[in-house]
Amino acid sequence: MTYTTEELIQFLEAELKATSKGKRIIFSTSEKLDNPVISKAIDMEKVGRVFVYRDFRRQIHQYQQNNQVSGIVWREVTFQDKSIRFPELYNQLIEIEGDKQILIDAKESVLDFWREVTKEMKFYLSGDRLNPLPPKSLESLYREAEWAEIDAGTEEVYLGLCWGNPREYIYKWAKPDSGCHRIIAAKDKPSSINI
Repeated sequence: MTYTTEELIQFLEAELKATSKGKRIIFSTSEKLDNPVISKAIDMEKVGRVFVYRDFRRQIHQYQQNNQVSGIVWREVTFQDKSIRFPELYNQLIEIEGDKQILIDAKESVLDFWREVTKEMKFYLSGDRLNPLPPKSLESLYREAEWAEIDAGTEEVYLGLCWGNPREYIYKWAKPDSGCHRIIAAKDKPSSINI
């Protein structure tokens, strides 16, 4: 029997709890850090916990690859009594072959939901909250993205237009190969919430 994505997530959460409570011990922390100056300056017991969890997570990733267990979870977002369920890569798992295609296949349904709930709203790039995004620029960003993700507050909706590696797109260092344009839809000016 192969473990499911949900079961792997439960294993990771249980291990993280046990590790954070100090129930897992690593004996070779200073060897893994390989820097005697830093080893003396920081709490090696706490660093050891990071290594234990990281090693456990690496084993889970290997299990995913060996058994072709997807890293995709399905998330539901609701805004103004309308809901969408869409895929995203779970942040502690990796994508396997076919997972990125699941994200790509859901792009149009995410964009359809976005268009429906943001009618008569203004659009802003998260890095430029002073100047509304022209519709032509927004359409260009829609086309360039490989997949889309969405989130919502009470008054605003947030769209991620993403490309590249599903494991790396959230990191600034991954650009230009991977990344995500974050768009805010608001009735007037966007709030100062970081997305």
